[in-house]
Amino acid sequence: MQQAQTISVGGNKVAISGRFLKTAQIHDELWVENGHLNPHEIRSAHEKAPRFDLFSFIRPLPENRPLDGFHIEWENVAVVRTDNYEEWWNALPQESRKNVRRCQRRGVEVRTVEFNDRLVSGISAIYDETPIRQGRRFWHYKKPLEAVKRENSSYLERSTFLGAFLNDELIGFMKFVKVGRVGRVMQILSKEAHTDKRPMNALLAKAIETCGELGLTHFIYGQYVYGRKENSPMTEFKRRNGFERLDYPRHFLAVSRTGKIALNLGLHKDVRSVAPEFLVSLFLNARARLLEHRVSKQNPVVYAKD
Repeated sequence: MQQAQTISVGGNKVAISGRFLKTAQIHDELWVENGHLNPHEIRSAHEKAPRFDLFSFIRPLPENRPLDGFHIEWENVAVVRTDNYEEWWNALPQESRKNVRRCQRRGVEVRTVEFNDRLVSGISAIYDETPIRQGRRFWHYKKPLEAVKRENSSYLERSTFLGAFLNDELIGFMKFVKVGRVGRVMQILSKEAHTDKRPMNALLAKAIETCGELGLTHFIYGQYVYGRKENSPMTEFKRRNGFERLDYPRHFLAVSRTGKIALNLGLHKDVRSVAPEFLVSLFLNARARLLEHRVSKQNPVVYAKD
C-alpha cells in the first residue's frame, strides 16, 4: 500500500494520497480538534509543497451545513444524541433493552477502565481469538503486544476506555475519543465466544451514558451506511441501538487543472460509493467464503476418535 506524503499547512498536518489523482486532507481529520484550513492557505501550500490536485475537508460534526464555493459529496455517520440518556433508552426497541439487561444478568460488568498493561493484555487476547471478522482478514490478529499498546495509545488525553468483564476476564472493550463536544468510537470489539451475552449492546449503552456525564452532545459510531449497501447487518444493529443517520458534506477544492477535470468527471469518488449494491454484496460474500476456505486449510480441525 502506498504511503501518503505529509506536509504542514497552517499548523495542521496534511496528508497527500493517490497515485494519479492526488488528494490532500488534514491527517486524521476525524480525530483532530480545531483542524481548519482556509482556501488561501490551501492554494499557497499547493504552490510550495509536493503537487496535489484536490483538497478535501469536512466541518466539525455534528455541523452539516455545506459551505458555498466548493464541490460537495455527501457522506454519513451513525449518531445518537447524548444529552438525555433516559430519552434514548426509552426509545429503544424492547429487544435492544432486553439485550443490555441480558448482559447484566449473565454476570457481565461494563465499566470505565484505565489504559495500562493489564488492559492491553486483555485487548490482545480479544484480537487473537480469530483471524477473520465480518468476512474479512482481521488485521489485528497476532500482533505483538508492543504494537497493540502503541496503536491503542493514540489521543490518550481525550480517550475513554470501557471494558466488559466476565469473572475478571475482558470479553469486550471500546475506545471512544472526545472530538469537540462529540464522542467518536475508535474501536469496539468483543469475543465471539461470548456473543450470546450481548457485550456490544452493553458497551454502547454505557458509552452513551458516559458521554452525557462528560457533557458531550453526540456519540458517533462510524458510518450508518457504507457505500451503497443500504441493507446490512451492521446498519440494522446500529438502528436497533438507537442510532440515526446524519448526512454531512465533504467539500472539495480543485487546485490544479487535473483536479478540475476529475471533479467534472466524478473521478474523485470512491468506487464503493458508485457500485450497485448487489455487486458490493456479491464481492463481499465471495471474499468471505474465500477467506474462510483459506483459514480452514491453514488450520484444519482435528476431530477426536470415539
